[in-house]
Amino acid sequence: MAIAQAICNSFKTELLGGIHDLDTDVFKIALFRATGSIVGTFGAATTNYSNMGADEATGTGYAAGGQVLTGAVLGSGSNVSWLDFADAVWSGLTLTARGALIYNSSKANRAVAIWDFGADKIVVDGMLTVQFPAPDAANALLRLA
Repeated sequence: MAIAQAICNSFKTELLGGIHDLDTDVFKIALFRATGSIVGTFGAATTNYSNMGADEATGTGYAAGGQVLTGAVLGSGSNVSWLDFADAVWSGLTLTARGALIYNSSKANRAVAIWDFGADKIVVDGMLTVQFPAPDAANALLRLA
């Protein structure tokens, strides 16, 4: 089974309910591995970072909970709105990661979106960059149409 890439359904509902403040809340990105129960577990139905449990990646240079995302930019065009962040970079890292979860640590660690890297990323005393694509209607990872 593959890890499903998705904007979490709960996030979309919570946006309509005004729970998330995309301008001021703290968003984080956490890495997870594709072993144990993770494969086929996370996707659109994921609701909270706390559900990652033992499937979060572990290793040298990585702290549980991941890191704070910076450079948040909201935009819209062509009847699509999007949210973008600066690339997330870990250095001095030794671990294996299969995907990432973005979550809102200001709002009880509620899940935002989950991505599968397509294959394990194995890093040995090196750097891992989660590169966000161009922030526009056709490319941004977090898009609502």
